[in-house]
Amino acid sequence: MAHGNIPDQVLEVRRASFGESELRDLPPDELVEGQIRMRIDSFAVTANNISYAGAGDMLGYWDFFPATDDPQTWGRVPAMGWAEIVESRVADLPVGGRYYGWYPMASSVTFTASATPDGFRDDGPHRQAHAPIYRAYGSTALDPWYDDAPDGEDRHAVLRVLFLTGFLADEFFADCGGAGGDPYFGAEQVVVLSASSKTAIGFAQRAALRDGLSVVGLTSAANADFVRSLGFYDIVLTYDDVDELAVVDSVIIDMAGNPSVLAVLHGHLGDHTRYSMMVGKSHHDAVPPAGADALAGPAPQFFFAPMDVERRIAAWGAEQYGDRTTAALHEFIEGSRSWMVIDHRTGPGGVESAWADIYCGNSSPNVGIVASFRTS
Repeated sequence: MAHGNIPDQVLEVRRASFGESELRDLPPDELVEGQIRMRIDSFAVTANNISYAGAGDMLGYWDFFPATDDPQTWGRVPAMGWAEIVESRVADLPVGGRYYGWYPMASSVTFTASATPDGFRDDGPHRQAHAPIYRAYGSTALDPWYDDAPDGEDRHAVLRVLFLTGFLADEFFADCGGAGGDPYFGAEQVVVLSASSKTAIGFAQRAALRDGLSVVGLTSAANADFVRSLGFYDIVLTYDDVDELAVVDSVIIDMAGNPSVLAVLHGHLGDHTRYSMMVGKSHHDAVPPAGADALAGPAPQFFFAPMDVERRIAAWGAEQYGDRTTAALHEFIEGSRSWMVIDHRTGPGGVESAWADIYCGNSSPNVGIVASFRTS
């Protein structure tokens, strides 16, 4: 089915080689009772999407929107964005409703859906095993985080999930993962790898509010001046300058997924590493050095934000969680207007170029890419 003069299309990537992508036509289908069809208006393409592809088998991201043909070879990477219901066979989800959530990089999508107090839930059988946050879609009419500024939807598409991951990581460190004790495991400094990434910036903005904690950013030489200009990091070092880092009790948060850099950092800090957290893999092409399996200090632990949402709500209560995240997110989004510009990529070619540029690292850290199959 086509909407207007725009054919239904989807971007698929080769699961064994994410740099390879193809545009495919979506086959027409007829809605059955309990389904809605949505026109996808826009979605963000960030390094986080590369991480979704990298963890697609381990965390089930390939299952969100299974490829129609040869799903073991090709996959549809989920992306955060905005879409509108254009056809519905669900009484409580009328045409015209607009929602934020996870979508394929496509022009449209069909869901088996059930209405919820703040939007709808994807009830497709392939989604049953996933965390509730991955299946939830928020109505713009009911969303306390919604920003109706002209660039509000774009900024939320790029930053909302990334900031919340950083927010939750900071809260994890603040209460030592719920274990109690001194905040940040008693560390004097937190070392942030891939400090120019948007998740890292969100984390650093929160960590900078903690008393007595030095926030250290590690980044490439090309991005060092940008990272310094943010004002969230007390110290900014390049990856080649790890030996200048103070050897004091530290925690590490790794957005880069570069095992060589992590090995050097662990070796430099040794037993002063109080905790090492893995969040993302912005350096998707990095290879581990020989002997990387035996890192000095504690083994890195993977941080899975959706599970921490549930833990945080259990600790704070849903109302307090909502209030705190809403205030923090609005502050971060407003602040982003001083350091991030939006790069719109439109039409099928624009979507393809967005994926290619993010995969190849051709996007500057002060740019947020928002793509759409639509041209108007």
